[in-house]
Amino acid sequence: MFKVTVLAVVVAIAFYIGLYYLLRKLFRQFEKDIALVALNVSAYPLGVVFVLGSIKFALYRSNLNLAWLNSGLIAGIILILGYWLWRLMIDVVFYDLKKWTENSEIMWDNVLLPLLEAVTPVVIALVSLGLILQLSFGVDLSGIWVTLGGASFIIGFATKDILANFFSGIVLLIDTPFQFGDVLRFETGELGILQRIGLRVTQIYQFETHTEAYIPNSVLQAQKIVNVSRPIAPIYYSVPIIFPARCDYQQCFEVMEKIILAHPDTIGDIDTKLKYLGQYFNWTRGTNHSLRQNKIAHNRLVAEQEVNAKLQEIEENLEALVLSLEIFEKDGLDSEEIETIKQDYQLVLELAGLEFTGITKEKKSWLSSRRGIKKIQLEETKDKNSLISLVRRWYRIRLKDKNIVDEDQYILPKIWEYQIELLKKRFTRLQGQILNPERIETRLDDYVNELVVWLKSGFKQARNRCHDPNVRLGTVFQGSTELFLKFSLNYYVDDIRLEDGKRGERVTSEIHREILNHLQHLMTDRIIDRIELDEDD
Repeated sequence: MFKVTVLAVVVAIAFYIGLYYLLRKLFRQFEKDIALVALNVSAYPLGVVFVLGSIKFALYRSNLNLAWLNSGLIAGIILILGYWLWRLMIDVVFYDLKKWTENSEIMWDNVLLPLLEAVTPVVIALVSLGLILQLSFGVDLSGIWVTLGGASFIIGFATKDILANFFSGIVLLIDTPFQFGDVLRFETGELGILQRIGLRVTQIYQFETHTEAYIPNSVLQAQKIVNVSRPIAPIYYSVPIIFPARCDYQQCFEVMEKIILAHPDTIGDIDTKLKYLGQYFNWTRGTNHSLRQNKIAHNRLVAEQEVNAKLQEIEENLEALVLSLEIFEKDGLDSEEIETIKQDYQLVLELAGLEFTGITKEKKSWLSSRRGIKKIQLEETKDKNSLISLVRRWYRIRLKDKNIVDEDQYILPKIWEYQIELLKKRFTRLQGQILNPERIETRLDDYVNELVVWLKSGFKQARNRCHDPNVRLGTVFQGSTELFLKFSLNYYVDDIRLEDGKRGERVTSEIHREILNHLQHLMTDRIIDRIELDEDD
């Protein structure tokens, strides 16, 4: 009997291995890699189930009465199938759902899907445990299910408010593009920074009272909320300004456009801003305090320029890595190509200010390290020209601005240290995928592309040319004594989260003052009859 069992197992393993490599060769020819990934995920779990099933079949044919061994085999098969189902959900189902949600522009891939990924193994584990108790040990679970059904009705009635807040939170996660650090305007007109959307309440930092508010999700969902940080973080302002028609409108037009562009807190080309900064916002005309403010503004713009240049360098290196991967993946990655990818990625890590220090020897569990790699260790380097160092230098210079309030000393570092932590996590995740690419070799380019997209849009708001300030000539209308020209000053203010939400008002006031100062000196008589300010954000 023992020989027959061993022979059956050997034959089963040989058949399974032959079928696996045959299917792998076939699936490589498909345009989409979902079948290949599903096969790679299923290889080891289904292989073990195949072996255990062969042993159980051999015991059945031999008529041996080994109830304990039969129960153990059933329990083992259920456990392995549960593990396989979890891996299939994570690596195949949720992966493709994330790709689908990218096209539908909803938040599932960033917020809701991670929640489902956390709940899925718990549900699978409970179902597997129930099946093991019922099929392997003969435990009758019907009474337990009836009891749980009655208890769930009582618990649901007692916690209806909590459940309302929970499902409202789910709706908020699906329907609204709220992210950490977004500035929200509520129906009351108050501004606040979103800290966190929880399962029951949403945490908001309020500008007016400098306190943290915890709003039930059901209350938040019922409000009309304006997310002033989306689709871009800078806030748009449109300020009407009126001149008599007898003025040199072309000269006024040019001066106003340069003044808006020169302000250090508006969005625009940094080289041009540095060129006009001293000419139009010449704070050196005042005290030593004004001289220091002018220097801080200049240094801050230079520091941001260095951050943008380093980000662009990293993005270009990652895009070059994507092109290499697209070529390598066609015939599968060999050891030499994998080594080339690792070296290219190491250069990107150095530019970011990170270095790979190894893998920790942690105890492995089926809930951690789904690809068989233990915890990846990336440490920050001491390179002062790395992205992380440049970002810290940039936001620390911003903290020296005289317009920064006390709360900003806490908010600004928290925002950027949070972004740095996200950066490290994303680079760490990609490091793990590059170290063990065998089962995801056709998706490595997708993972690198995801990092590039996040760097361009999620890490730091890019200064696009479409956001440059501009002045537009609007209507001509008849006043009480003469004709007037109405101009529109259009610009973006870079970070409304600072200065208790009044940053835009301060910038508008300074631009207004500077226009008055310069245009009154340019004209022989007072040409400015009336200036109207109207913020439209």
